[in-house]
Amino acid sequence: MDAKTCNESRVVRTGRIFPNDVNNHNTLFGGKLMSDMDMIASISAVRHARKEVVTASTDSVDFLSPITQQDSICIESFVTFTGTSSMEVFVKVIAENLITGNRKIAATAFLTFVALDENGKPTKVPGIVPESEEEKKLFETGKDRAEKRKEHRKNSKELASYFTTEKPWE
Repeated sequence: MDAKTCNESRVVRTGRIFPNDVNNHNTLFGGKLMSDMDMIASISAVRHARKEVVTASTDSVDFLSPITQQDSICIESFVTFTGTSSMEVFVKVIAENLITGNRKIAATAFLTFVALDENGKPTKVPGIVPESEEEKKLFETGKDRAEKRKEHRKNSKELASYFTTEKPWE
């Protein structure tokens, strides 16, 4: 299975912010942005694997700068690191003030997807060949993030074993 470049999975979507997209602070509602980030990232994962995928995890979504109705947002995603069946997808959100042209990184996140075969079971994915400096840095630091995710998942499963499924209203 040949490795692929990050560009082969790159997705870019630009949109405007409208009144129904904002919260009580008149900035883009975080839940809407998170949903859009997951959708765009999933396209990157499918482009890389050319298989169906499922979201396995979302690392912290870092909201770095508020996005207002005066801004457009450009959401960019691409696969940065792979395991056997998993793919790490980096998502970067750039806000641009449409009047001044000022651009800023508004949010970033890493999402992990697992490729599935025809039976819904995890299946192998191609490796990654980074090209740009940004891609190389993300690739070089990918193994460390993957190890931290595995540890976090193990801890989450352990903690979940203490949770009840009883109905709280009974």
